[in-house]
Amino acid sequence: MYYEEKKKSKEKLILYSFMIIIIALLLVLILKTSVSNYTTSVAEYSAEKINFSENVVTENKSLEKKIMVDNIQNSVNAIVGISKLKQSGSSIFVDNAEQKLGLGSGVLITDNGYILTNQHVAGNKYSNCYVTLEDGKIYDGNVVWADNNIDLAIVKINKSNLEYLQLGDSDEINLAEDVYAIGNPLGMDFQKTVTKGIISSLNRTIKIEGENENVYMEDLIQTDATINEGNSGGALINTDGKLIGINSVKISNAEGIGFAVPVNIVKPIINKFINDGKFEEAWLGIYGYDKEAIKYLDSDLEIENGIYVAQVAPDGPLVNLDVKEGDIITKIDETDISKMNDLKKYIYSKNPKDIVKLHLQRNGKESEVEVELASKL
Repeated sequence: MYYEEKKKSKEKLILYSFMIIIIALLLVLILKTSVSNYTTSVAEYSAEKINFSENVVTENKSLEKKIMVDNIQNSVNAIVGISKLKQSGSSIFVDNAEQKLGLGSGVLITDNGYILTNQHVAGNKYSNCYVTLEDGKIYDGNVVWADNNIDLAIVKINKSNLEYLQLGDSDEINLAEDVYAIGNPLGMDFQKTVTKGIISSLNRTIKIEGENENVYMEDLIQTDATINEGNSGGALINTDGKLIGINSVKISNAEGIGFAVPVNIVKPIINKFINDGKFEEAWLGIYGYDKEAIKYLDSDLEIENGIYVAQVAPDGPLVNLDVKEGDIITKIDETDISKMNDLKKYIYSKNPKDIVKLHLQRNGKESEVEVELASKL
């Protein structure tokens, strides 16, 4: 009896052990299958995610390129031809066409016919020129403002509903950014030519030797975008199609070195023409240079910041005040001055008879002078 009960207990133990082994094997099999399925699912998801990202990047780049091309194409229509003679075409067959015919480029900056260009293209204030629009029609242009020191001029034509370029911010540009030069090289035969380059340098000062005097152009944008005869006065734009500079000069004995005047300097003038229909230019009455230009004049003279006063105009508003050659203007009102264009831009924002305060340094001492701005004729 005891033997039979012991035998049955042993059989039950074997049966239970076998069942436990079977259950364990089933659990292992189920767990392995679950882990395998989970791993495969993650791998497939990751692969799909990478492919999706690559597609998005490619689509974004294509969209950005299309937008950039559209911006440039829209900018082209705002480029005009400017001539001192009423000439239409065939300029490529004339030697030195830009000099003989006064052919150059300009940029429409408002829808009612204000055009920004070079002074050496359009001429002096109150002079006349001829403007050729992108449709080939020619209009009489009046030079309403010009400054030969920065080689810029504004021309007005009697025409409205024009395509024009929006102004960019030339203070926010950086080295190696892509830029495009648009103009009319060799006259209207190659009108609206676009060349691509980069910003090669900023705040360049160059010396231009004239017949009677040397001129120093300061704070220029240097670019390697191709600029040829006739491009003068044309646009230098960024990839957004906004105007950041006016192409002005190039180095004649080198390739890929051209210069543009930054657009921010004339924004106060443009705004006054837009808002008031006129611009009365205020005048401080000094001739000065910043630290980039002073090295051309005196290699022994160094200034950290500010504007070196080279001459006080004998008929200017400073003549009877305590300002003289050799002084350094560090601030005007509460605005720090480090470049000559900073000073010009600030004065352009003022009106004749406005009073400004000059902060000066002389022989290590500081002083302040208040001056009433005169009217520049």
